[in-house]
Amino acid sequence: MNKKLTVVMVKPHKTPYVTEIADELSALQRCVGGYIEVVGNGDGTLIICNEEGKLLGLEGNRRIRDGMSIIAGTFFVVGEDGENFRSLTESEVKRYMDRFKNPEDIDQDEAEADMGITFYSM
Repeated sequence: MNKKLTVVMVKPHKTPYVTEIADELSALQRCVGGYIEVVGNGDGTLIICNEEGKLLGLEGNRRIRDGMSIIAGTFFVVGEDGENFRSLTESEVKRYMDRFKNPEDIDQDEAEADMGITFYSM
């Protein structure tokens, strides 16, 4: 039996919602529509998005890192457990439902301008 993960799903131009997904690569890829990219939030949670979202011209979804970066396409927030994923806690669900509650209008030019490699110091 496959383990289920409780996540906050965020689609462009929509309010987020809580759902469960199977903890297997093919299910994660279906959710984001392609290869997955893992982006750390620095708080024990991760954003899972489409690795090629901007290259494929997916719609800009939300700004992250204080507006310094844009996620294109559908993404979800999941908990981090070392090398594995885990379900979000109730407080994490609330935090990310609040954080992403307002859909953002991000035009294609702005999303494309965010392509490239950015290095963040730790």
